[in-house]
Amino acid sequence: MEECMKVIVGLGNPGKQYENTRHNAGFLVIDEVASKLGVSISTNKFKALIAETFVGTEKVVLVKPQTFMNLSGESVGEVMRYYDVDLEDLLVISDDMDITVGSLRLREKGSSGGQKGVKSIIDHLGSNEFLRLKVGIGKSTQIKTVDWVLGKIDEETAISLGAQCVSDFISGKRTDQLMNEYNIRV
Repeated sequence: MEECMKVIVGLGNPGKQYENTRHNAGFLVIDEVASKLGVSISTNKFKALIAETFVGTEKVVLVKPQTFMNLSGESVGEVMRYYDVDLEDLLVISDDMDITVGSLRLREKGSSGGQKGVKSIIDHLGSNEFLRLKVGIGKSTQIKTVDWVLGKIDEETAISLGAQCVSDFISGKRTDQLMNEYNIRV
């Protein structure tokens, strides 16, 4: 097992038509983290676009599965097996309609909450014991769910805040500290 390693996965759908949509909040957070770290997520490996870098002595692998949301577990399973990473060093970032726009929720484990990408990861890893960062995208009472999640992301969505949470995770901040700091409703 490699020492000092974190795998950060942002969920989304590949393709121009999905860029900057609510459903791609995970991709957007990963892109911002990559920008802060000065790396490009451009290596095509494990059915994903990845970047490997170091933050101090911590190896960090940023992952954007290219399998489409509902099959994300295929890619994440390959990454986790290849790097032989403990589940406690995995962070998965996804959108969540049940969380208010502008809010984040960090969870240590649990069900998929209806998020099909997270369900696929749980199925492929055989465990729900990994950290997830849910980015609130809210919901609309007037727009169909599929049209809402595939609509353009709102400016007030907490992408930058999510990227800061990821940076704190990478730097070794404890999960309970992260939850106290970032699980705040707007």
